[in-house]
Parts: sequence; C-alpha cells; structure tokens
Amino acid sequence: MDRFYQYLRHYTNHPLEENERNMLAEAFVLRRFRRKQYLLQEGDVCRHLSLITKGAMRQYSVDEKGVEHIVQFGIENWWMSDRESFELGSISKYNIDAWEDTEVLQIGYDDWWTLRNAIPAMRILTAEMDKRHSIAAQKRIHAAITLTAEERYLLMLQHQPAFVQRFPQNMIASYLGISPETLSRIRKQAFLRGD
Repeated sequence: MDRFYQYLRHYTNHPLEENERNMLAEAFVLRRFRRKQYLLQEGDVCRHLSLITKGAMRQYSVDEKGVEHIVQFGIENWWMSDRESFELGSISKYNIDAWEDTEVLQIGYDDWWTLRNAIPAMRILTAEMDKRHSIAAQKRIHAAITLTAEERYLLMLQHQPAFVQRFPQNMIASYLGISPETLSRIRKQAFLRGD
C-alpha cells in the first residue's frame, strides 16, 4: 500500500490520517496476473478499478473477423478498467489482459464510493482521474480524425515512449488504427530522417 499512498500524495498533495490509511488498506487488494491472463473478459461486468503497480496491460475489443482493436495500454501507475461497465454495471464489450506479468491494486465499486465520500484525498484523486481521462480521450479522438498515421505515431513516441518499448509492433499498430505494414513503413521513414 505504500506505493498507493505515494501515488495518492503525488496527485492530490493531501495528507492522510491514520484511520484513512487503514480504510484504504482494507479496501484495496493486491492481485497478480500472469502474462496473457484476463483482468476482464468481454461479456462480463467490470467490478473493479485496478491500479497497475508493476507490469503492463491492454484493453481491446475483437471484431466479427477476429481482429483486435486496442483502445488502451496501461503501465505502472495507470488505472485499468472499463469505466462504462464499472460505473453503470453494464456488460463490457472489452477484454483487458496482462501483456507482462502484472501486479495491481484493486478496489470494488462499493468500496471506491465509500472511500471517495469518506476521504478528502480520494475525492481529489477521483476528480483528477476524471479530468485526465477526459482530456486524454479528447486528444485521442482529435488525433484519430485530424492527424495522419505518421503524426499519430510520432505523437505517441513523444508522449508515451514506454509503449513502443514494451508492446509489440502489431499492438502499437492496432492502437494507432493502422496495419502493421503501415507502421513498419512509418518507422523506417522516421528512422531514416532521424526522428
């Protein structure tokens, strides 16, 4: 839990009382996932928010042709969940699985809302998470409809270089909405230019 306390302090700069630390420690559960093990499967309801403390995960859907469409990557200090399913109790259309052996701190819906209402730092964290998620989603949509494939790749290199180092090229291509062949060509051109 020390890692979570550091995370909370980083994003909220709000001190925790001893009883608040105890409440958090009782609500969060450490879970380990082996590579390729599911955190969530399509058709299930997302019942937890999961903060990655070690490892890497991906969130994706699979179309009727069996093609994966990656909507999110997660690495250390990133949250993984299907927020729509978690908040509304609806069936998820996504899979979330571990790309590396991964450890997460997990909290269920009722505990999340109890802590959010009881601990000021958790209210601040929730507002900060929602703000960051909204901004990131807006930027991702804007990039998808206005930037070329190459521009999207270079933007990802600039803002999320760890993704390129930790996920294979076919997953990066899926995340960018392009074919692996197109990504290979873009990478080659960027390398030749020295980008």
